[in-house]
Amino acid sequence: MDSHSNRRRLATLGLALAAVVPLAACAGGAGESGSDGGSTAADPETFTVMTANENPVLEEQLTALAEDACKAENEALPIEHQKVAQADTVQKVTLLASQDALPTHTIAGTALIRPDGDLGKAGLVGDLKAALEEAGTWENVLPAAESTVEQVYGGFFSMPFQYNIEGIFYNKQIFADAGLEEPQTWDELIDVSTTLQDSGVIPMTESGANGWPLTRIMGMYIYRNAGPEAMTAIQDGSAKLTDPEYVAGAQALADYAEAGFFGEGFTTRDGDTSSNMFLTGKAAMTYDGTWFLSAINDPERNQIGGENVGFMPFPEVDGGAGTIDQYPANAGAPMIVNAKQFGPKVQDWISCIAENYGQQALNDAGVISGFKVNGEVTDVSENTAEIQQRIEGIDETVLWFEALFDPKSNSLASTNATLLTTGQLTAEEYMTQLQASIDANK
Repeated sequence: MDSHSNRRRLATLGLALAAVVPLAACAGGAGESGSDGGSTAADPETFTVMTANENPVLEEQLTALAEDACKAENEALPIEHQKVAQADTVQKVTLLASQDALPTHTIAGTALIRPDGDLGKAGLVGDLKAALEEAGTWENVLPAAESTVEQVYGGFFSMPFQYNIEGIFYNKQIFADAGLEEPQTWDELIDVSTTLQDSGVIPMTESGANGWPLTRIMGMYIYRNAGPEAMTAIQDGSAKLTDPEYVAGAQALADYAEAGFFGEGFTTRDGDTSSNMFLTGKAAMTYDGTWFLSAINDPERNQIGGENVGFMPFPEVDGGAGTIDQYPANAGAPMIVNAKQFGPKVQDWISCIAENYGQQALNDAGVISGFKVNGEVTDVSENTAEIQQRIEGIDETVLWFEALFDPKSNSLASTNATLLTTGQLTAEEYMTQLQASIDANK
């Protein structure tokens, strides 16, 4: 199997599918297995798995498990695959649920599966933690993945088949030549960026045209400053983006851009251009997620060599309530188990996946998941192995800046990031407009 190709295909996936479509009256009430992990629900005739067309890797890896590590589970309950276009997921899942035809293990929409979402309220979302605990296989879920999934969905309702953390990738050779070490605080990052700029190197490249890489930096400053509950406090109304510790994040981003640390023309720079600037040695750093490993592991793109790519967490803010070991993370598109079909055989399947998927996906496709790697992995780059090891040591994660925003506010955050970083909006104006949007779309 061409693992580079798989990585490129997988790298485009994230945590989309947040829109909510009203669910027609679902057949039945709350699923019997939603609270006790599958001990009372009836098994289906097949283990039907519906995944996105855009994610062939997941189907491939589950099929590989069915033929090997999970062969017994597959013989007891044969796997059957269904596909859906990712953009059509919410509509498709909503329709199937209304017809009492939801697949056993299916992609879904983020908002749908939360406890107050349509599928959640209908009792159709199986409790995966309860099921794995009952089966004695919960220890195969990494603490970092548990933290992330529960923050996003309000419970452990999604299998973390793809797991990404975010941070700053940096050029080890450029740092060494300049006598620099990894910055531990924001002030140290400013000092490092100044030294790099003075040496004629662009300190950090980002895709300003996409908006979100800029808001990620602002959001991480806020998390480090206000603490890991910073954005949850915005969601529940106990804090406002116009509060000083939040405005300080917008100001920090604006100041960094004004100093020229992103280089000229960053507001029109697209993702590929930004990535290539780092991979060709034109920029010393880039804030990105570990999906960037697909490009780092591609020798045609990575001209600085994998041995010269380092990864560090976003630095702390002096006096802030957050810590450097709280990584921003996501667990890919949600994959739930239909609570009404969460019987013993389905529970066996889910347990087998939890125990074996980590090794299978990493070894065969270079995919980092939220499961332990139980066994030897032989064909993985040092960069990927280092990230996997780092993830295994993480206990607490945070979400990205817009994770809990409504779609309109999410879009506004990215769009206005350009205005903020070019001085057309002040930090106060940026946060005032964004808070107004959040209030208006509750």
